[in-house]
Amino acid sequence: MTSPAVARPDELRRVNRAILLRRLHADGPATRAALATELGLNRSTIKMLVDGLAETGVVEERVPRLARGAGRPSLLVLPQPQAVVVLAVDVQVEHVGIALIGLGGQILGRDSWNLRGRQRESDEVMTHVAESAALLASDLGLRPVAGGISVPGVVRRSDGHVHDAADLGWIDIALGERMSTLLGVPVVVGNDAEFGALAEHVRGVGRGVSDAVFVSADVGVGGGLIAQGALLRGAAGYLGEIGHMTVRPGGRKCRCGNEGCWETEIGEAALTRALGLAADSPRGALVAELRELERDSAAVHRLDEYIDWLALGLVNVVNILGPELVVLGDLLTALPDAVVERAADQVRRRSMVSRAIGGVRVEKSSLGADLKLLGAAEAAFEGVLGTV
Repeated sequence: MTSPAVARPDELRRVNRAILLRRLHADGPATRAALATELGLNRSTIKMLVDGLAETGVVEERVPRLARGAGRPSLLVLPQPQAVVVLAVDVQVEHVGIALIGLGGQILGRDSWNLRGRQRESDEVMTHVAESAALLASDLGLRPVAGGISVPGVVRRSDGHVHDAADLGWIDIALGERMSTLLGVPVVVGNDAEFGALAEHVRGVGRGVSDAVFVSADVGVGGGLIAQGALLRGAAGYLGEIGHMTVRPGGRKCRCGNEGCWETEIGEAALTRALGLAADSPRGALVAELRELERDSAAVHRLDEYIDWLALGLVNVVNILGPELVVLGDLLTALPDAVVERAADQVRRRSMVSRAIGGVRVEKSSLGADLKLLGAAEAAFEGVLGTV
């Protein structure tokens, strides 16, 4: 009979160290006593781990600024942002943003630029990202240990191969491999909605939620799924193309080649039509129009049909995936609250799953324009916190 495997002390210490770092990275400072209770480790183990991390500058212990009461206050263990830094990249259809993000999720520096014409070609984007990242790191005196890149397309998670990013005109681009070579660090590439879901789960309205769906509407529509507290990635990493489920047979032609996709009814072009704006209206004009509707709730009826299509897709998503929370991102965050509430009400009334579990929350993303950067950073941190 084979004896059960027993973890070596050094291996157990490495695992506990990674667990402790992930706790501090995601949830911020805590006392040693609180960490011992939360992580189920004894105080001597916590002391050994914290002392080791402090010696290498990864954490620091300080007296709380607002310490109250008699006696000596317990020291807080704080992650040191500059001790572990990753590069986050958010590639959008018309814009690229990069940031150096430190332990604890702090943005230490950033850069961005618009994409026009040839600048949107994959080689141009990769070169510009590598050059801008090197300048940013030099200016800040930092060295990223890994990178994460968010892309609006179908991405093979194992190696960051972009199978199809139609809005960028990218087909079969070895983005992960090439960017890792250019940057000299491991790089993880993912679909933008997938990384949006990850960011909301770690740092947004999805914190503490075990099952959630992130729905992103921009030029295209995508989704990311948190299941049982973890990001669901699907076969080979291909998951979340909810924008291409058919909701209107015989409807508008979609860029994917099908007709009547959900994207054709709730994406940027659909929202522009619903507001009566010219097809070539800039994004700013669309957002400004939505802000006007927020101030004039009586005019929300202009979006009645749009609300119906939004709700129809959400009902399908909820019935299939059974989340407790749906997070709306990108352009959907600009929708008036009355629009979101009306769509949410339809989901609660029409979804069998929602009725069965007593209601599904539908909320806007809380992370603003940094959503995909934070998600890309979290994906990069996943691969390095266990090695610090």
